[in-house]
Amino acid sequence: MSTTDFLGRAIETVKKAIEEDTAQNYEKAYQGYYDALNLFMLALKWERNPKSKELIRQKATEYMERAEKLKNHLSDDSNKKKPKAISANGKESGSGGKGKDDDDLDADSKKLRGALSGAILTEKPNIRWEDVAGLEGAKEALKEAVILPIKFPHLFTGKRKPWKGILLYGPPGTGKSYLAKAVATEANSTFFSVSSSDLVSKWMGESERLVKQLFSMARENKPSIIFIDELDALCGNRGEGESEASRRIKTEMLVQMDGVGNDSTGVLVLGATNIPWQLDGAIRRRFQRRIHIALPDAASRQRMFQIAVGSTPCDLTPQDYRHLGKIAEGYSGSDITIAVNDALMQPIRKIQMATHYKWIEVAVTEADEATGEKKLAQKKKLTPCSPGDNSAIEMTWVDVKS
Repeated sequence: MSTTDFLGRAIETVKKAIEEDTAQNYEKAYQGYYDALNLFMLALKWERNPKSKELIRQKATEYMERAEKLKNHLSDDSNKKKPKAISANGKESGSGGKGKDDDDLDADSKKLRGALSGAILTEKPNIRWEDVAGLEGAKEALKEAVILPIKFPHLFTGKRKPWKGILLYGPPGTGKSYLAKAVATEANSTFFSVSSSDLVSKWMGESERLVKQLFSMARENKPSIIFIDELDALCGNRGEGESEASRRIKTEMLVQMDGVGNDSTGVLVLGATNIPWQLDGAIRRRFQRRIHIALPDAASRQRMFQIAVGSTPCDLTPQDYRHLGKIAEGYSGSDITIAVNDALMQPIRKIQMATHYKWIEVAVTEADEATGEKKLAQKKKLTPCSPGDNSAIEMTWVDVKS
């Protein structure tokens, strides 16, 4: 196990926390310090170098003291403020969108909308269609169902109506959730992203009211898209061993998606599952369009390797990428990303394990201060080497000046 992964992430997290601290965003800063401390503890657990351990321990203590001060400061401030209402699943109540005013809602509806407010994506994920390698059929089907009805509503008249439900199904890691992020970015509509934890409550009868309120908010903010990830967790097959709460959730889903008196025009339900055969039959029927997200072909795998490597400097040629795409048969998009991330960490592991370094000269592109023109310059850099090298200097990565 490499400590560099944890230590690097801890350093990045603590940098962001310090920025928030400087900007006096103390709540975000406290959360950042807390997350960084967890990563520092993991790095400390796997670190073998005594000097590195001591350095990590000192920094962790320093940031822990700052986090404690922020915690005390935040608790003092919260005592002075009026407490906020807490929803059944532990989230603070907030505004549910641009629909009804708070004055028109009773306390129960406000609480339910507060619980669902976190499901509305206020910032787009910034993932475009071109960022999704392969899956051309799925992308075209989603454009037909999502983009066209919003951009050209006059095309959908008479009996020609856009799909109300689309089900994405296929093996894990093939890009179903990633496609949903692309839809959220490309579609000019309100996007609700929910999972079973957002809709299941410990209170009797509240789960189905959350489902009803979700669809009510979607209708108020239409055109809108409701994305339900891992749909099988909410809408599995009905049977004798099923709980009453689960049965009521499914019933409410059926009513809201295609029930009498519910106008679902302008609302699209997008579901994703790895096991479509375990979905309730009536729920499955509500998803008129079903798109199979299969494992990528060789050309798609090649593109996925290129996207995963990105702008990281490397010596890979187009032929290398073609070969990687060919030999990675059976890999999902997630498998390829994990494999590339592991390969990208190899130089870091080499630096961490090295006990000797030597100086070498490398060509570096620099901008001229006067003219701004780029030119090549020779710079001395340290690189890991064998202990038997004539130029070897005994040192570890901790001794290298940043």
